[in-house]
Amino acid sequence: MVAPNTSLGATVLLELARAAAAALPASFDAEIIEAHHRMKKDAPSGTALALAAAVAQGRGGQLTDTRTDRKGGIPRRAGDIGFAIVRGGDLVGEHTVLLAGDGEELTLTHRAHDRAIFAKGALRAAAWLTVQPPGRYTMGDILLAKTGC
Repeated sequence: MVAPNTSLGATVLLELARAAAAALPASFDAEIIEAHHRMKKDAPSGTALALAAAVAQGRGGQLTDTRTDRKGGIPRRAGDIGFAIVRGGDLVGEHTVLLAGDGEELTLTHRAHDRAIFAKGALRAAAWLTVQPPGRYTMGDILLAKTGC
């Protein structure tokens, strides 16, 4: 099992981000906004990077660069996927994909209120994996198996 996040909601967010990026014109700017507790060391988080990769894949490419700092007057380049990172308090985790066009925006957000959701997702994955042939799986595989898509 390879998963940046074992939450079922975050897994659905990944798929929604990919689909939205594929459906919208390339002129829409993409930003990943994420917030976690003050002690989290990685920035951007693994889930934020996975969301950016999903957006890039939806646009027909791959994530090649991450921009978390726009100081120094560096303007947005076409196709950039930006990151805004918040660390504070005891926030469990929040991830938002913002797709902003001229005159409109689409936001997709997942909020984790309790760390137990990650354990529940991991246990669900473990149970599902026990009946699968050897291979490399993602949390998306579990959801696809459930929905039949």
